[in-house]
Amino acid sequence: MLMIRLARVGARKQPHYRVVVIEKDRARNGRSVEVVGTYNPRTTPASLDLKRDRINYWVGNGALLSDRVEKLFAAPIPVTASPVTASPVTATPSAAPVVEPAVPSVAEPASEAASNV
Repeated sequence: MLMIRLARVGARKQPHYRVVVIEKDRARNGRSVEVVGTYNPRTTPASLDLKRDRINYWVGNGALLSDRVEKLFAAPIPVTASPVTASPVTATPSAAPVVEPAVPSVAEPASEAASNV
């Protein structure tokens, strides 16, 4: 039976994990079938990189998610703005142009305009 679980890598007291597809009976860091992501809890916020399409493929073929991977997989995908696209609100163009309400203009009759001159 296949499982999708975390395999610890990284130095002592500096954990970094790979999300792997592995046989259930193998050791935690044993030979895996496929690496489907990484997880680093030491960054702020914790960094998570998952190949969601591959995880869905393996789950469709009968692989089980470990409790921790299930929580990580169910977490919403964080939206990060790149420095190029991040700009002040005043500088971003609006999607629809702002149309000012039409003010009815009072036109003078041509005869009065000519007589005032």
